[in-house]
Amino acid sequence: MTKEKKEGGKFEFPEEFDPIKEGVLPAELEPDHPGWLSIAEIMKISDPVFAKSMFLIGYGESSNVYVLAGDYLTIVDPGNDYTVFAELEKMGFNPLDIKKVVVTHGHRDHCMGVFELLRYPPIYENKEIEIINHEGGPQEFQRILEEQGFALTQVKGGETLELSGFDWEVIHTPGHTIDGICLYHGPTKTVVTGDTVLPHSIGDADKTAGGRLDHYLYGLKQLLKKDIENILPGHGVPVAATGRRTVEETYEGVMMRVIEVEPDSKTTWMEGASLLAEKGLLEEVVYCCDKELALRPGKLSASQLKAFALNDMGRCEEAIEILDQILAEQSDNVHALAAKGHALLGLQKYDESIQYFDDALEINPEIKEAQVFKGMALYFLGKYDEAMEIEPFKAEFMERFKTEIDKRQQEKEQDDNAPGGEETNEG
Repeated sequence: MTKEKKEGGKFEFPEEFDPIKEGVLPAELEPDHPGWLSIAEIMKISDPVFAKSMFLIGYGESSNVYVLAGDYLTIVDPGNDYTVFAELEKMGFNPLDIKKVVVTHGHRDHCMGVFELLRYPPIYENKEIEIINHEGGPQEFQRILEEQGFALTQVKGGETLELSGFDWEVIHTPGHTIDGICLYHGPTKTVVTGDTVLPHSIGDADKTAGGRLDHYLYGLKQLLKKDIENILPGHGVPVAATGRRTVEETYEGVMMRVIEVEPDSKTTWMEGASLLAEKGLLEEVVYCCDKELALRPGKLSASQLKAFALNDMGRCEEAIEILDQILAEQSDNVHALAAKGHALLGLQKYDESIQYFDDALEINPEIKEAQVFKGMALYFLGKYDEAMEIEPFKAEFMERFKTEIDKRQQEKEQDDNAPGGEETNEG
């Protein structure tokens, strides 16, 4: 299908396809490449940050390219195609106005266009462009830039960058690669995500570039802390209005990869929560339990598992609030009783916690968790003899004591074996 145009030569997506809602084109509606598009027009954002800004949808071996226009020009992800900059002058931009280039991560399809841009003779001669990437980015990329005399600014995450006269927050989002960053503009609730969040797909965790699924979850949780409506991704059509849901879908998809569940397996939220608990991913357990409770309010197993996870995360007051609701309905719920004792123990309310352990043990004298935690409470209260009378606690205590002694002995041996670590008598 050929691209359709309005008067004035502006590209229009086919009527059958709304880029804001769908995110990707069905194959049968794929138009010719539209060229550079206005971010303000496509996203329907009137804020000055995007008034003159443009983007080029990636194709072939190149990512999306973003030009932020304001006091000067900033390129975010220059792609991997030397031809993309040829049309800037036709659109009224002066390449010499490009003062900054931000690279969201070091994959070739996002960063190699830097070198084509820097080969432009006036830019190469003036060397006034600042290139910005994460400090974990490819060393070869850094070496080449430094050898050619260009300024490279490396960020960690948390910084505020002034780009074309507007402030953007750097968010470190590892996972796809170790050096992934996103750029967040608070006033418009917009985030440039590189390959961390893509509409209707999930980037792989590239182990050769330091990618890891657990890091991926961490990066996505950083994004979920932000108020996000709009996404400018590294590939595919930008997402307006429903950006947060797109981040959540990516987060949920990565969880499924972590627990090795296929997307079409129809795994329930509770099944997912249980599998994530086995891997110690407690924040993800809470997320899944919340999803289950949104579907089935008051579901006991979801509330209970959420409280257990909150306890283990040290969010004891939140856990107690849930456990009190459970105990109001089931006063003899032995696991909820032991969990509330655990939560009080975490809040250093040792005297109060003992009663809950006793109540649990009265119902089930064999529950090891209650015995160990009761021993801990007694020990913290200075009742050492009483604590040591509880065999499971004594065994746990002695095992931990032995582990600590072994650890200190190993550290001492390492110090003794280090150069200059042994004293010698000479002469």
